[in-house]
Amino acid sequence: MEPGPDETLDHLAGEWRVFQHQRGQRFATDDVLVAWTGRRARPRARRLLDLGAGVGSVGLMALMRMPADARLTAVEVQATSAALLRKTVALNDLGARVVVCEGDLRDPSTLVAAERFELILANPPYLPPESASRSPYPLRAGARLELHGDIFDYCRVAECHLDLDDEARFCFCHAASDPRPPRAVEAAGLRLLARQEVLFRAGRPPTIALYTCARTGERVDLPPLAVRDADGARSAAYREVRREMWIEA
Repeated sequence: MEPGPDETLDHLAGEWRVFQHQRGQRFATDDVLVAWTGRRARPRARRLLDLGAGVGSVGLMALMRMPADARLTAVEVQATSAALLRKTVALNDLGARVVVCEGDLRDPSTLVAAERFELILANPPYLPPESASRSPYPLRAGARLELHGDIFDYCRVAECHLDLDDEARFCFCHAASDPRPPRAVEAAGLRLLARQEVLFRAGRPPTIALYTCARTGERVDLPPLAVRDADGARSAAYREVRREMWIEA
C-alpha cells in the first residue's frame, strides 16, 4: 500500500507506520506526550477512545503499548483524515483492533451512547476561531482552531463515555497559558488529578500542559518536562519518553 498524492507514509512507533497529509497537520511531540501520559495513567487499558483522532497517531501509539487484546475507537470529523486513518489501520493489519467513527464528536449519534472506555485520549485544537488567522489548508485549520468543538465539548463527551470504574482516565493536552481546561474538567463533572507543564526548550515558558482526569481522586501535579535542553538537543527525559513509547531504541 503506497501513499497517494499529497500523502506520506512515516514511521509511527515499533513496526507500525502511519499515513499522513503532506500539507495537513502531522503528528508531533504533543501527540507522543498525550499517548505517553495515557499509558502511564492506565497502563493496562483494554478499551481506548481517541477524540478528534486526526490520522490516529495518539490513539495508535497508546494502543501499541497496551495489552494485545486492547481495542481502540477513534473519532474524527474530517473525512480525508478518517480515510487516511483507515488506510493506516489496514496497512498495519489492525482491522480487528481499531474502529474508526467518522463524525463530529459533539453529535450524540457519532458514538454508541452506552459505550464506555477505560482510557480516553485527546489532543484538541487550542484556539477559538476568532483568535487567529485561518490556514488555507482545511486540515491544518481544523487541527489549530476550535472549528468542531472546544475543550468544554471534549470534556463533556469524555465524561459521557468514561468508564464508571474509578480507575478510568481521561488524558489530554492544551495550551499551557489557557485557563479553560480546569474549568472545563470541573464543568463536565470530572476531577483533575494531575497537570504537567511541557517546555519545548529548557529555560523557556511552558508551551503546553498535560492533564489527567478521572471521576474521583485528589490532584497531585507533576514536575515540568523539558523536551529539549537549553542547547536545543533532545533532553534525557524526552528521549526516555520516546523509548518508553517504542519510537526509538
